[in-house]
Amino acid sequence: MLLAFSVAPSGVPAEGSRPNDASVHDAVAAAVKIVRESGLPNQTDSMFTTIEGEWDEVFDVVKRATEAVGRYGSRVSLVIKADIRPGYTGELTAKVDRLESALAQEP
Repeated sequence: MLLAFSVAPSGVPAEGSRPNDASVHDAVAAAVKIVRESGLPNQTDSMFTTIEGEWDEVFDVVKRATEAVGRYGSRVSLVIKADIRPGYTGELTAKVDRLESALAQEP
């Protein structure tokens, strides 16, 4: 499965739960760190982080990343989009490779 997600804090964090000068990018960095440390194939762009793996392992990473962002606000916004295609791996790059190949064949 490929799962793209975006997570961001909002509201005022609980007293002492984060540095006073923390910003949204600090919260996102905490989430991305968890994704990268998971060992699952992943890619981060300006809008989403995409992870590839099995259902349970991917959602475990998303849960932990969301919990990390929770320190930075009183609530968390989470957007998820998934491509569930059993039996396929390597799709994080293969889908883009197929697109680029199709574009190269255009007249």
